Amino acid sequence: MQRVQKGFTLIEIMISVAIVGILMAVAIPAYSDYVIRGRLSEAFTALGGAQPAAEQFWSNNRTYFGFGTASSFPPNTANFTYGLGGATASSYTITATGVGKMAGFVYTIDQSGTRTTTGSPPGWGVSGSCWVDHKGGACSN
Repeated sequence: MQRVQKGFTLIEIMISVAIVGILMAVAIPAYSDYVIRGRLSEAFTALGGAQPAAEQFWSNNRTYFGFGTASSFPPNTANFTYGLGGATASSYTITATGVGKMAGFVYTIDQSGTRTTTGSPPGWGVSGSCWVDHKGGACSN
């Protein structure tokens, strides 16, 4: 009479667990970076939309002063707060500051369209000419 083997051996289970562990060690950090980059697009969209709104405000008022209280100014969200700094008759700087899980990220845009990254968490980097959206200081915008 032959005996039929049923189930898995301990070695087979240990190898499967090791493979799953290696895959998780690679997948979780990559997924976390992906989620952060998705949340960054919120700030990029708001700042990019605020620039033409500021120009419209200026054409109506001949100053940027007061744009921070205009209805077209980006509202604060769960991930970013927006502020208007240095608003004069001819210049402004709009700042998006990360809050909560996005704390540490600080992006700006000014009246000439200059995009800067003035703050970021360790490993992301800063830039005086673009919005950093990848670790290592890389920009794709």
